[in-house]
Amino acid sequence: MQQFNQPARDRWPDLVTRPVMDWSQITGKVQPILDAVRKEGDAALRRFTAQFDGVDLDVLFVTEQEIKAAYAQIDGTLLEAIRTAAKNIERFHRLQKDPERKMETSPGVSCWQKSVPIEKVGLYIPGGTAPLFSTILMLAIPARIAGCREIILCTPPDKNGNLIPEMLVAAHEVGVSRIFKAGGAQAIAAMAYGTSSIPRVFKIFGPGNQYVTAAKQLVQQQGVAIDLPAGPSEVLVWAGKGSMPAFLASDLLSQAEHGVDSQVVLVADDQALIAATLMEVDRQCALLPRKELALGALANSKAIILREEQDMIDFVNAYAPEHLIITGENADQRANQVVNAGSVFIGDFTPESAGDYASGTNHTLPTNGYARSYSGVNLDAYLKKITFQKITTEGLQNLGPAIVAMAKAEQLEAHARAVSIRLQNINDQPS
Repeated sequence: MQQFNQPARDRWPDLVTRPVMDWSQITGKVQPILDAVRKEGDAALRRFTAQFDGVDLDVLFVTEQEIKAAYAQIDGTLLEAIRTAAKNIERFHRLQKDPERKMETSPGVSCWQKSVPIEKVGLYIPGGTAPLFSTILMLAIPARIAGCREIILCTPPDKNGNLIPEMLVAAHEVGVSRIFKAGGAQAIAAMAYGTSSIPRVFKIFGPGNQYVTAAKQLVQQQGVAIDLPAGPSEVLVWAGKGSMPAFLASDLLSQAEHGVDSQVVLVADDQALIAATLMEVDRQCALLPRKELALGALANSKAIILREEQDMIDFVNAYAPEHLIITGENADQRANQVVNAGSVFIGDFTPESAGDYASGTNHTLPTNGYARSYSGVNLDAYLKKITFQKITTEGLQNLGPAIVAMAKAEQLEAHARAVSIRLQNINDQPS
């Protein structure tokens, strides 16, 4: 990890900048894939699956027999873990339901808002070096709670045309039965445009590599909503006095092992604590099965010493991390100062892994500084807020003059007349 000792504030913009990708080159590769799937449908999907995943598929959907077989292959302890995580995620997301609120903003003028589920949503779950079956729980459970009428899932098959049992079991446990063997940008295209096998959806959720991310951003420009801008995973660990170097190192490595494009940051006011933590990082990293990926991420990561409390607060909020871990003394007080973060983990015994799997919060979070303006996935991500209003004759008499005055001031005469013509009708009625 690169080390910085009390960097001046004018250097912070460089320190909070993530590695830059050449998106023009990536989108140049992705756009032809989108175009082909839009034009050729399943035929293009099969061709790209053979090209990128190395398998020829006759059928793109997962059968009930495959799901039953998955249960026979999965370890019982893991099944119970999945069910425990699912219960906690369900409890937390059910708390996010908003009651319908109706009010009279002025006499005779009633307004209210109603939450309506997005009818059709698509979930993308990457395969690759770490198949994230836990993400199925994070995306499907709030979709079901919200009441989405159609929930489909796309994920790439292995070279034998199969999905790992954990994927199928996790999906079945949370009520997703329409599962398709399709990955990469071609899967995003299929959900955006629809094919003979895969239905079109109105919003697409889920993480992925840079090609998946580019595909999501491109289809968003064509009217298909996406959850949020998602890039490589990241964590900032804010270590206070009394923090345990072994804990800090394990948290940094838990994100670094995602891939070489991940980024981890350590912020503290104690050089000795940083030195001890970096020694632990080296020791623990050597024991990891994915140590080469972790080492690649660590090469682009940072350990920063900031002596002043306000400097640390300001730097954390400037970085706007996907995951923020606050440890050591004053962790609770420091958490109250956070305004930019995807998810915050407070205290020495709250590892980020808890949120990744089973505490109940959602692990689909904004990266690359988007936590300054985006929330992570939550129940609202699957809902539309529709406003309603109803005005009585008394209400229009009371409110109408204000509407007419404002419309005339904006030189929108038809707007004004839409009110005045009604007021005239009311006045013409016999009393």
